[in-house]
Amino acid sequence: MKHTLLLITVFYLFGCKNSSENKTNNKDTVALEQPQNQWGVNDSTSIVKNQTLTYEEAYNQALKLWQVPFEEKYINTHFGKAHVIVSGPENAEPLILLHGLNASSTMWYPNIKQLSEYYRIYAIDFFMEPGKSVCQREVENTTQIIDWYYEIFDQLHLKKFSLLGASRGGWLGMNIALRDKKRVDKIVLLSPAQTFTWIKPGSDIMYNIAYSIFPKRKHLRSVLETMTVDIDKISQAYINQYYLATKKATLDNCFMQMTPFTDKQLKSLTMPVLLMVGDADIINDAESLKRAKKLLPNLTTLKIKNAGHFLSVDQPEIVNKEIIDFLKQKKSLFKLK
Repeated sequence: MKHTLLLITVFYLFGCKNSSENKTNNKDTVALEQPQNQWGVNDSTSIVKNQTLTYEEAYNQALKLWQVPFEEKYINTHFGKAHVIVSGPENAEPLILLHGLNASSTMWYPNIKQLSEYYRIYAIDFFMEPGKSVCQREVENTTQIIDWYYEIFDQLHLKKFSLLGASRGGWLGMNIALRDKKRVDKIVLLSPAQTFTWIKPGSDIMYNIAYSIFPKRKHLRSVLETMTVDIDKISQAYINQYYLATKKATLDNCFMQMTPFTDKQLKSLTMPVLLMVGDADIINDAESLKRAKKLLPNLTTLKIKNAGHFLSVDQPEIVNKEIIDFLKQKKSLFKLK
């Protein structure tokens, strides 16, 4: 009963979304604001004051923040078209990127340049959230979601790959690994949601829930401040897209399946796993780290200083290096005691 009530409490923040049903119609626009402090990227070259954008236009503006060549692929699946952004050397080891809730693949803009130097990157837009993937059939359970991912892997001819998942993407990555353990080489988890323990509904979580139900632009900055230690590091182009995503996102009944993994499931994942959290993270606490270290057989845990739930944006240089070093099996810099 306790867990059921907790699920209801966090339903609106971490529920399964279906981008085929929108809170508002596809003609939603946002009035663009001028860029603030960016990652050395001059967003003003692509932003016109008082210009309004649809979600897809905002997505394309945010995609301009990727500082590497890339290709957008559309893959037909039984559930609709999957949008995959591909970058990096063709002969490099494949690395799958799974974004966080309503974040889409554009969230990786602070990380993609470094990761693409060493890996063939496949960033997949989750088909039940705002993005460029399109869900055209009703999805009833997590099994079908993982079926969708493996359809993509098969059509991309990926026999073995590593996974990098942030927040909800980390939870999805663990499900992908559980489906076919021999196919997943390594896993990197960036503050995975609902993965090791239940999310505790503190004041910041409740504020995010309220925003997800009634998203208002004037509240967005304070919501993002619960997830990051320095919101001014986030590109304004990306914030524009993220805001429209929160307006488009809708709830779906598959959320009840997004629960922490069992002891047996976690113990079965013997491949190397890197778990990173920020020291100001509102999603994962000491209890979730303790359970992860107890049950995952081949785990490295890192706590990133001066970082919140959006640790890949807060501390991209450290996070990028740790990911690359881990995937190459180098010694970690910030291993937890």
